[in-house]
Amino acid sequence: MAYILNLKTFTDKRGNLTVIEKILPFDIKRVFYIYGVDDSIRGGHRHHKTIQAAICIKGSCMISNNDNTLKEDFLLDAPYKCLILEPKDWHQMHHFTPDAILMVFASEYFEEKDYIYQSYQ
Repeated sequence: MAYILNLKTFTDKRGNLTVIEKILPFDIKRVFYIYGVDDSIRGGHRHHKTIQAAICIKGSCMISNNDNTLKEDFLLDAPYKCLILEPKDWHQMHHFTPDAILMVFASEYFEEKDYIYQSYQ
């Protein structure tokens, strides 16, 4: 089941510093980010093995998730919100603001056969 982690953030007059340390439920093997998205829907898959952590570090976007038991929508609108997506979480990313940058950490290297594009019924 997908869930939100609130990342530790330190704030003072100089600004904010958000830390990702000893909080992700996996070791990071891959990092990618999505930006410059029009009104397209991204994602539309789940995985056999990969766990992901998604953070909208600028702007905002929605991630719709279905784990075959529960359907949920998550608004990522702050850089301290981290959405953990388990392998069984079929997800779509949409409603990106024009300035949105969605950064994703993955537990596995890219492997096409890890992707399952068929949604749950």
